[in-house]
Amino acid sequence: MINETFVASDPKSAYEQAVEKYGTSDLSIVSAKQVKYDDGALRCEVIIAVPQALFMQRSFGDEPIVGEEEVLLSEVSELKAQLEVMKEGMYEEIQKEDSVISEVKALFMKKGISARWLDEMFHTLIGTEVVEEKSLLVSYLLEEIDEALKVKTEDLSTPKVMMLVGPTGVGKTTTIAKLAARYAYLLDRPYKVALLNLDSYKVGAIEQLEHYADIMQIEHLSVSSVEGFKEKLEVLAEYDVVLIDTAGMSPYDTQKFIRTVEFVNTESERKIEVDLVLSATVKYEDMEDIYKNFSFLNLDSVIISKFDETKHFGTLLNFMLLYKLPMSYFSVGQEVPDDLVPASKEYLLERFIGDVNEG
Repeated sequence: MINETFVASDPKSAYEQAVEKYGTSDLSIVSAKQVKYDDGALRCEVIIAVPQALFMQRSFGDEPIVGEEEVLLSEVSELKAQLEVMKEGMYEEIQKEDSVISEVKALFMKKGISARWLDEMFHTLIGTEVVEEKSLLVSYLLEEIDEALKVKTEDLSTPKVMMLVGPTGVGKTTTIAKLAARYAYLLDRPYKVALLNLDSYKVGAIEQLEHYADIMQIEHLSVSSVEGFKEKLEVLAEYDVVLIDTAGMSPYDTQKFIRTVEFVNTESERKIEVDLVLSATVKYEDMEDIYKNFSFLNLDSVIISKFDETKHFGTLLNFMLLYKLPMSYFSVGQEVPDDLVPASKEYLLERFIGDVNEG
């Protein structure tokens, strides 16, 4: 894939430029952000992933490009490929000779950790004593997992706007209610909290959030346009925390994603923090689609829901390891607001280690 940047006044127009250039709407958005240019104007930069063959055809036609730079790049690529083959050959030999790596790899893969991440770890251990003893190798991997995990510390020292996004059915609205109750009633002081609903797609979503807001006696507003969204943020400027609920999105609904980008990129005095709500029960097959289709929103953290619905956390850990996103909160049950806790490595690793030990 080749990443190409398109610039326009809004994400939809930039995406339409790409569609017009390449003659297809089957294009993936890598990222989208709003940038203030030197002339003071705000523009949206959207990066599109374009298949290499299509990029070459549209950019250079049928004329082959041959030059010193291309020859050098080709030689470097070939050398890298040869080195990778040699390294892979050594790794395969070690796996044949030493069953410890194969045994530990099978154990962690069974628990949801990807072969890709494990192979990266094992490659660095070639020739060391660690790969000669199972307990040492398991301990090493657990330490590497602990080191790789990131946590976003709760910080309400300055006013904030939090937009929760995620696939359908992960519990965004309930999570927002838990966060609202936590901020309004459970911390060192009662923070002034407002709820803002963008979810005009899901039947009952606005009513559900209104119900929580009435119980907690906090402000609740809903909007259906980018202009209205900007106005409501200005109205709520004096609030300590504004929590924004969004429509659950299929990874394949490009138009809804573009619409969400427009909301995220709204010009505001306060940065809009984007938090992905991810279920602890996430399936391995769905991980890449979820990340690929939400990462272009420039995610700040991951809030993990439905901890109480599984005893197996390997696939969830795998998501965090591969995509290196910080965790902020864990939703560990159905009760509002009690079953929401700040994320911690220890909490997650204890459950994963218990699962590994059972294996």
